[in-house]
Amino acid sequence: MTLTKEQKNKVILGIDPGTNVMGYGVVEVVQGKLKLISMGVVKTSEFNTHYDKIHHIFQRTLSLVKQYNPDEVALEAPFFGKNVQSMLKLGRAQGVAMVAALSLEKQVFEYAPLKIKQAITGSGSASKEQVAYFLKSMFKIEILPKELDATDGLAAAVCHHLQERNPLKRSGASSWSDFIKKNPNKVVK
Repeated sequence: MTLTKEQKNKVILGIDPGTNVMGYGVVEVVQGKLKLISMGVVKTSEFNTHYDKIHHIFQRTLSLVKQYNPDEVALEAPFFGKNVQSMLKLGRAQGVAMVAALSLEKQVFEYAPLKIKQAITGSGSASKEQVAYFLKSMFKIEILPKELDATDGLAAAVCHHLQERNPLKRSGASSWSDFIKKNPNKVVK
């Protein structure tokens, strides 16, 4: 029996970049099912300058990629906020995490926070707590981490897996009606 693409084992590292706390989650896809490998946070509060913080984020991301050897890395994209300086710093944190993964020749994918929340909870306006609760149930996590940035990183990895399984994406269809037109043999009447 030949395994389909989504049935083959794959490791996904999800990252929720942040300048003070970066969350991460690692999942393995085993025969199409997700298995939690690890989740945690990288803290930068001990560093005095923004440059020291982003250097630490870069180094820790390199370390995570080397440790877990993911096939793919999913990053939460910065959201639009009112404070431009905060947005720039967050973008830098995401950029250095992205470059760290790319420097080790890993494929990187970005997802908007709304897309991640919607993939996990069904609602793009879900809170961090709601996302964490769904993941706790999904992976049978007994105790949630203190910093929910860890579950946000895990959510990015899960979102990526769910997007990869999306039949619309695999077929090249732009909508469900387009998918049906391109795949009439998959419609049950």
